[in-house]
Amino acid sequence: MSDPQVGHEKTLTGLMSALAGANQIYGAGMLESGVTIDFAQLVMDNEIARMIKHCVSGIPVSDATLMVDDIRRVGSAGDFLSMPSTLAHMREHQSMPRLIDRTVREDWEARGSTDIVTRALEEARSILADHRPDYLPADVRKQVREVRKAAETKLGAT
Repeated sequence: MSDPQVGHEKTLTGLMSALAGANQIYGAGMLESGVTIDFAQLVMDNEIARMIKHCVSGIPVSDATLMVDDIRRVGSAGDFLSMPSTLAHMREHQSMPRLIDRTVREDWEARGSTDIVTRALEEARSILADHRPDYLPADVRKQVREVRKAAETKLGAT
């Protein structure tokens, strides 16, 4: 079974690689140096990758995103939480995890006190039972087959 501590290590490893410019994270779902594949870990790794992508996407910097006019209006000691612009922009740079539970203890307990591994395993089981992939359109599938066939011919694999 997945260990939440593995998630922490995978987050740090993936984030450091992404900050260095890597655009692919290896080892999703893997435990024991790849000896074991765990569906709950795969779902957790998907969430970790989504959060890493959010982190490295950057923060747009402009007068509008810095809300320079509001800063001038309110001043350094003013109340920015009540500003309409704060409400309008408050979720733009917030990661929205599906598995990580950021609620207060009472709400978490009311929903069953599940840990991240349990939630991830439930999500994995749901995906395996219910997911129906969107297939590529026929013309795109045809193009992919043509590219593959040309490559095989060029490499003498046909």
